[in-house]
Amino acid sequence: MYVAVLPSGAISFRYDYRLNGRRETLTLGAYGPGGLTLAEARERCLVARKTVAGGQSPAQEKRRAKRRAAEAPTIAAAGKRWFDGARMAESTRAMRKAIFDRDILPTWKNRLLSEITPDDLRGLCAKVKERGAPATAIHVRDIIKQIYGHAILHGEKVANPADEVGPASIATFMPKDRAFAVGNPHPVQPD
Repeated sequence: MYVAVLPSGAISFRYDYRLNGRRETLTLGAYGPGGLTLAEARERCLVARKTVAGGQSPAQEKRRAKRRAAEAPTIAAAGKRWFDGARMAESTRAMRKAIFDRDILPTWKNRLLSEITPDDLRGLCAKVKERGAPATAIHVRDIIKQIYGHAILHGEKVANPADEVGPASIATFMPKDRAFAVGNPHPVQPD
């Protein structure tokens, strides 16, 4: 581990290592206000050394993490991909799209999939239920579950918040008792 002073005057901690015959450098972080302390840089260096000892490149992992963060889809983008690829009847698609556009997008449009928690989903479903639409609240949960399932199937490394929110925790419905009369419901009385 060493310190590099850049032409701008910024100071950063770096770690050089060899892996599979290649020399690589990992920038651990900047030093100074809002940056790393020497102790924090040493901790990061120890973690990087363990990664190298395990045969992996910490610099490659850092680049992959940055790329994943830059490519991380928002709920709007993931929803669009799901709607484009999901097989369902057109009437079902229209109903789900209306719920997605009205109830999900206004709240979460620019949020990343990794940012939405089960508590966020419970809160959104409660908000929909409070306006008198418990069946729609369950549809919101189901749409989120399917969007995340589709994203996970296509390589996203996120947890599905709907896995921890059961439909019964959102709303329950009482069956309606219906009685059907057999025969004539108003029998004629003889004189």
